[in-house]
Parts: sequence; structure tokens; C-alpha cells
Amino acid sequence: MGIRHEAREWALQFLFQSEFNRDESVDEGFKLFWEHQNEETAAPTAKPASQDARLRAKTRQFAEELARGVIAHHPEIDPLISKYAENWEIDRMGAVDRNAMRIAVFEMLYRNDIPPVVSINEAVELAKAYSSIESGKFVNGILDRIRKGLDRPARGPGASAPPVEGQE
Repeated sequence: MGIRHEAREWALQFLFQSEFNRDESVDEGFKLFWEHQNEETAAPTAKPASQDARLRAKTRQFAEELARGVIAHHPEIDPLISKYAENWEIDRMGAVDRNAMRIAVFEMLYRNDIPPVVSINEAVELAKAYSSIESGKFVNGILDRIRKGLDRPARGPGASAPPVEGQE
């Protein structure tokens, strides 16, 4: 599993958890989250400790960038998802689907280094792995509509901007 894929899984888990623990600050939430992750991954590894520590640090950094970005841009992300999720209220969507889409939309809008199709594919895989096979189709449909409204190439890095009004 790649560093960024694992980081997206962690970001999804953190965002899912944070929906139920709204009283915590983001920093406190991450402190508790990483403590729990350390307990789960305490098993010995075949990689040298320094290499493993570097990879974990990079993975954590990317996971935090994603989760913090989603939280910071929540006021722009949720209305965009709602706009393209015809006949669906965002609060009625499954928490995994909703948060997988939030990560992908954040990446498509604010991470010029990640091609939109990568963000969509990752969100679909997360939804299928942590929600249901049908969730993958649901997430793909909404995110593809959002992607079509972006002013950037689908398969490469580039300038991103929120979708143009009326373009679907």
C-alpha cells in the first residue's frame, strides 16, 4: 500500500471520528488518533526502524494535511458536494461516503499536485473498502460531476478553481 493511500485512509478515519467527537480541538483529536494508531501498529516490522519511522512520518504528515484541509475548507466543500448530489442532502449520506468525497473535493480544489482522477479513484476505493460496493458508484458519480466543472486537466496537475456556476 502506498504512502498516500494509507494517509487517505487515516484522514478518512480521523474525519469520521471527528464527526462524533466535536468537542475536541483538531490538535487534541489528532493527538488521541495517533496514540491509537501507535497502539494498533506496534507489531515488529521487517523494515529498518529509521526507514519505517520516516515513511510513517510522511504518511502522517499527508494525512494531517488532508484532514486539516477538509476541516478548514468545509464551508466550501459541503455546498459543492450538495450541489452535485442531486436529491441527496449531505447530512443524509453515509459518513464514510461523505468524508471520502470531502477528501477528494479538497484535493481537486486545493492540491494542484494531485490529478483529479487520482482523487476520484482513491475516494471510490475508500468508499468501497469502508462502506459498500454501491457506495463506490455513488461517490464516483458525484465526484465526476464536480470534476467536469473544474478548470484544470483531469489527468495531470494544474491550476484548480471551484466549478463554474451552471457547468455540470
